[in-house]
Order: sequence, then structure tokens, then C-alpha cells
Amino acid sequence: MAAQAVALLREVAQLEAPLEELRALQSVVHAVPLHELREQAAELRLGPLFSLLNGNNREQTALCVSILERLLQAVEPVHLARHLRVDLQKGLTHPDDSVKSLTLSQIGRIVENSEAVTEILNNVELLKQIVYCIGGENLSVAKVAIKSLSRISLTQAGLEALFESNLLDDLKNVMKTNDVVRYRVYELIVEIASVSSESLNYCTTSGLVTQLLRELTGEDVLVRATCIEMVTSLAYTHHGRQYLAQEGVIDQISNIIVGADSDPFSGFYLPGFVKFFGNLAVMDSPQQICERYPVFLEKVFEMADSQDPTMIGVAMDTVGILGSSVEGKQVLQKTGTRFERLLMRIGYQAKNASTELKTRCLDAVSSLLYLSPEQQTDDFLRMAESWFSSLSRDSLELFRGISNQPFPELRCAALKVFTAIANQPWAQKLMFNSPGFVEFVMDRSVEHDKASKDAKYELVKALANSKTVAEIFGNSNYLRLRTYLSEGPYYVKPVATTAVEGAD
Repeated sequence: MAAQAVALLREVAQLEAPLEELRALQSVVHAVPLHELREQAAELRLGPLFSLLNGNNREQTALCVSILERLLQAVEPVHLARHLRVDLQKGLTHPDDSVKSLTLSQIGRIVENSEAVTEILNNVELLKQIVYCIGGENLSVAKVAIKSLSRISLTQAGLEALFESNLLDDLKNVMKTNDVVRYRVYELIVEIASVSSESLNYCTTSGLVTQLLRELTGEDVLVRATCIEMVTSLAYTHHGRQYLAQEGVIDQISNIIVGADSDPFSGFYLPGFVKFFGNLAVMDSPQQICERYPVFLEKVFEMADSQDPTMIGVAMDTVGILGSSVEGKQVLQKTGTRFERLLMRIGYQAKNASTELKTRCLDAVSSLLYLSPEQQTDDFLRMAESWFSSLSRDSLELFRGISNQPFPELRCAALKVFTAIANQPWAQKLMFNSPGFVEFVMDRSVEHDKASKDAKYELVKALANSKTVAEIFGNSNYLRLRTYLSEGPYYVKPVATTAVEGAD
């Protein structure tokens, strides 16, 4: 069949409007196994197919794209880079986005290959066209272009090609297209800068990082909201955080939060700024960040008391992030009655808010209450028990009620809370002494969807693997947990049937 594809390709090359032949070729190439096409790769004459892309017939273009998508998989990236670069270059300027996507997907294969990528680094015109694809209307085309340029920049030669040539001017010209495209370029720059200190140095020397930071601390509140997401991405890396601290950016963000009270439009950017500090605290030291930037934690408490669901949601997420580490738990505990009131607020929202906000509250509770076996000192266990009881008058029943609701995301989030505390003796005693709770844990019939079955199984696993559960739940219940665990999350008890003599 591969030979048939080669023959059809030759036939297509000799015709001006070969629609019938293209339809036949499409059927054949998609039926031929890829390994057979690879064996015939040297015989594949793809130039005529690329030429047919230049016609005005939409069906012809669509057929050629479909055929090329298949055939090009059989061609080695090095061969693509050396022998089809002119066709790839033309594909990037084609008016049809499907052709651009096809071309960029092949460039993606080239940049993933260490030998092939060097071939296109010398092709300034091709690189220029990739840059200009960032400025197109089609987002998926722009994203693939960003990914390709980001991959190219992983090498020293790639960094030099992008930042020490006219391509940098092209990048800056593309940025002028509109706000959306400017942010796409920032996204590319942050991706590159996040790789290493050297990559960051190239990006800062270009002036584009400085421009991004200037917009972050500028007066346009909508621009701030967009830029903080990219700066947060940069802060995920150690060298990125160092750079932001040295440039005084973290102090500036803190000062903007301080001044947010007098800004009627702070609601646009405040959630992103608070998330920035939440991520910073987790990646560095919660204690140091909260001590150096006290406005951060102050604002989290303030947002939790807000009437705005967006602000409450960000506060819940941030508390969950902070409370996911032992150091973060200690920071929160030190705030005393302030944090107790926040826990009551979380419990209230978990009961009364929208489904989405309830889920975020439950996720925060899971993060706050979880302690690994090594972390379970007497002090931490007492703290977790105290926090749990502060959430509601009867916290166990609150979460049990939520876990019985017919919304899978809520059921799973509530089961996750039980799983977080399942290895702590005080919680096991609460569960065992709560009427019907052990039966609720063992009952498979109440979970109807895969996510809920998985969540229930994780709870059973956490209980069954605990060293204290046999003593607290009793040996018979412990054995039932072990049986549930060995049967797996999707076990269905066989229904006994009785054969009746003479029945059909």
C-alpha cells in the first residue's frame, strides 16, 4: 500500500486540479501503517503537494493538509529541516490557518531534535515568520509558535539567534499589533527566562522583562491583573525570585497591596497580587514572607471577611496553600483568635456558599488539617483537632452532610477532608463514636461515579494504613477496611441467584 501511495503522489504531481486523485491518496495514506511509509520515505515527493496548497480551492487545501499531516510523520526531522525548509517557510505565511498549524507542528518536530534544530537556526527568514505567527488572530497558531521559539531558546545558539539578531526587533514589532499580542510575547519571554539564570539575563538585556515589570506597577489596573500572572510564573523559579527581589519588585507589589484600600478598582488586580505572595510563601519560607510582608496575611484575613465571592475564593485558596506546610500552619496558628474566626468563616462558607466556593473551602480545609505521620507530634495533633472543632458546631456532621449531596465535586471534596484527618487518632475516635459513620465509610452503594468511588477508596486506604485504626475501630472493622482495600475501588458484590427447577 505504501508503494500505491508513492504512485498516486507521482500521478498528483502531473495534474493541475487532481481532486479525485487527492481523495484517493488521502484514503490510501491514512490506511498505510506508519512504518511502511517510513520505509518508502526516500520515494515520497512532497513538493507538488506543498505547491497545491497555493490554489484557491478549499477542498484541495484541506485534502493536501490531511495527506501531508500523515506523510510528514514518516519523514525524519533532519530531512524536513534540510530539504523542505522553503516549503515550511511558505506555509507560515499561508492565509489558511490549517496550513500554518501543519507547518508549525513540523517545526515543533524539528526543534525537538538536537541535530535538526541547528539547521533552522541559520534560517533567519523562517525564524522571522515563526515570530510573526505570534501576532496572528488564531490563538492555537500563536501558542504553537510560542512553544517552538521557547524550545529553540533552550540552547545557547537559540538564545543568540533570538536575542542577538534582528529577530529581537521583529519580536518588538509584533508586540505593537495589539494588547493581546503584547501579552503573548511577554508569555514567551517569561517561559524563556524561567529556564535558567543565563536565559533570564538574555531576556532582561532585551529590555522586555523591564517593560513587563513597568506595566505591572503602572496605573492601568487591567494590565496589572494580566501581568501579575506572568510575574508569578517567573517567581516559580529560584533565579526568578532572586531577580524580582533584587529589582525591588516584591516590595513594590507589597506597597500596591498596602495602597489598595484607597483604590476603588483594586478588585481587578488584588486577587492576583495576593496569589503571588501565597505562591512565594510556599516556595520560600511562609514565616519569612509573612514577617517581611505583613500586609499579605492581613489582606488574606480581610478578603475572607469580604462579601465578594471572588475575594473569598482567593482567600480560601491562599490559606490552603499556606497551611499545606508545617511552617505555614505555625504562622497561621500564631495569629490566634484571628485565625479561629477565619476557620469559622470557612465552615460557614462550606455550608452556605455556591458549589464552586464550597469546593474551594473544602480543599483549603484538607490542606490545613493534613499531617503526615512524621509531623504528628502532640502539639500538631492538638492544633489540628482544635482547628477542626472551630470550623462548625459539629464539623464531622457538616462534612458528612456535604459528602451525601448529589454533586460529585462536593462529595469528593468532603471525602478528601475525611481522608486528610483519617490517620490522626483524635479524628478516628470522632469517626468511630459518630453513629453510622463506620457504615458510611464501608458502604459502596452510595458512590455512583468514578471520581466518588476513587475518593471513598482513598479514605478507606488512609484509615486501613493507619497504625492506630485497629485499636480505635476494633479488629472486626479493621478487617473490613482491609477487605475493602484489597477488593479495589470499583468492586461490585455478586448478586446470588437461585435456579428454580422447571424454569425457562
